[in-house]
Amino acid sequence: MELYLMQHGSCLSKEIDPDQPLSPVGRDQIFKSADAIRRLGLGFDAIVCSPKLRAVQTAEAVTQALGLNASSLTITESVKAMKRPEETVTFLRNLRAESIIIAGHLPNLGELASYLLSSPNKLRLGIENGGLMRIDADTLPTNNAVLRWMLSPMQLQLIAGR
Repeated sequence: MELYLMQHGSCLSKEIDPDQPLSPVGRDQIFKSADAIRRLGLGFDAIVCSPKLRAVQTAEAVTQALGLNASSLTITESVKAMKRPEETVTFLRNLRAESIIIAGHLPNLGELASYLLSSPNKLRLGIENGGLMRIDADTLPTNNAVLRWMLSPMQLQLIAGR
C-alpha cells in the first residue's frame, strides 16, 4: 500500500471564521501542492479527508488538479485530528485500496506515521501545512512501514514550477 499524508493548508483563525476554512495563503499553498502532485504523476485509488472544511478544501484541490470529480472524495471522521492511529488504520484497511491520500490534521497524521513506521510509536515527524509524505506498507497494521519521502510545501512549490 502507498499511503500519502497531506496536512491541510494554513487556515483562518476561529476568531475570524469558526469553520476555519483555508486562508488565502493556505489556498495558494494547497493549489501549488496539488499541482506538484499532478506533475509528479501521482494517482490515487482513494482520496480521503476529515469533515473539517479546511481538509475538504485541501482534498478538493487535489481532485481538481488530477481532473477528478469531487464525488470521488471519501469524507470520514476516521481521520479527524484527535482520532487514534489504530482507528485510522482500521478504516484504511477496510478501504481495500492500494494508493491512498489523506488530507488531514495533526496530531492524527503525525501519530499515524509514527504508528506505521516504528514500535513503540514514538517517532516524531514534522508535517507542515500543505506538506506531503509517502509511506509504503505491505500490510496494515504494521510497525515497519517505510518512509519513502517527505516534501515540504516549499519543495512542492518548486516541483509545481511556481
